[in-house]
Amino acid sequence: APTIAAHGGTHLEPAAYHDKMSDGNTVVIDVRNHYEAKIGRFVPPVGGATVIDPGMRKSTEFPVWLDKKETKEMLRGKQVLMYCTGGVRCERASALLKQKIDKEEDTKGLGIKGVFQLQGGVDKYFKEFPEGGMWKGKNYTFDKRFAHAPPAVEALERKKKVLGDDDGGALLDALGKESLAITAAEEILGECEACYKPWDMYRGKRRCPTCGVPSLICRSCFEADRDGTKKLGRDIRCDLCVAESVTNKRALREREERETKEYERKMRQQMDDDYEPPVQRKRAVTRKPKGNPERITRLFLKNMCARQMDEAKLLEFLHPARVTHIQWLMDRSTKKFYGSAFIEAKTAEDAGSILSVDGMAVLGRRIKVKYQRADEKDNWPILNTEVSSS
Repeated sequence: APTIAAHGGTHLEPAAYHDKMSDGNTVVIDVRNHYEAKIGRFVPPVGGATVIDPGMRKSTEFPVWLDKKETKEMLRGKQVLMYCTGGVRCERASALLKQKIDKEEDTKGLGIKGVFQLQGGVDKYFKEFPEGGMWKGKNYTFDKRFAHAPPAVEALERKKKVLGDDDGGALLDALGKESLAITAAEEILGECEACYKPWDMYRGKRRCPTCGVPSLICRSCFEADRDGTKKLGRDIRCDLCVAESVTNKRALREREERETKEYERKMRQQMDDDYEPPVQRKRAVTRKPKGNPERITRLFLKNMCARQMDEAKLLEFLHPARVTHIQWLMDRSTKKFYGSAFIEAKTAEDAGSILSVDGMAVLGRRIKVKYQRADEKDNWPILNTEVSSS
């Protein structure tokens, strides 16, 4: 597996990353899934960097995509920027690209002028550029918010709701130039998969019937399906399945297995004997939940990176398992987080999924996970440990 310490990309703080996106000899790889990029992404200025969406349904598809001839041609002679929600997925993605540059002659010959990643991901970028910067749309999250806009955009939306449409327009006029940046970030990029109206809110539990990613369905179509006035049939699929003419799960699964086997065969020939791409192994692809016969939903996590781990990164790493509460454990003397936490999973099945990441690496450390049932003396879940909703 690519070692992050040896091969990881250069971390850039948001301001430096922002500046590099104005460079025309740059490509920006969105390491998130396509359904995330569908509702929000970076849009550099004209003449600036080119943003690439790999079109992934899950992160395990990244190594195969990166190894494609057409992908390599897009990277030729460029400096490569990567970004994701909180920075976790970029760690592995940048390490994989750097490893290929170091060990593969065809990738080395591309003349890539550096591999960089956004420190802290989109979450940290929003803190540096609350009006949105070069971001448009919403940032998909793995908590109950589903998505959120830059802070200034959300604040403006709240004011407009209070003032009403007429006074809300006057508020934009009063903001002047500042409103131009805010309204650009406010733009709706997604569209309903059923009626194609502009829409950027993932709601409900419906998923694409062929590939299983979340469905982007507007409120009207969602309510019509719920009421039975206009049901959403199996023909209502995600835009990736429509574009790729994928009509059944079996065909998609067979294609993924074929591409994965071919990729691993090639890697075994080219790389060292001990090479094992971690995200391509069957255990990582399926992430089969561990048994949970006692239906325990509370877990104990330790050996996390105390300096970098936060709520957004942890939820991103544990996805698709759902977490409702996180109790970060603090050192009694320093009052600082020391790398351990108790968490509450939404269901026993989610807890089993979380236990399956025991021993996996995140932010350079192998996380340890175990079930930890709350006893009668525990006041669990603890007040103010609920996963963020604002």
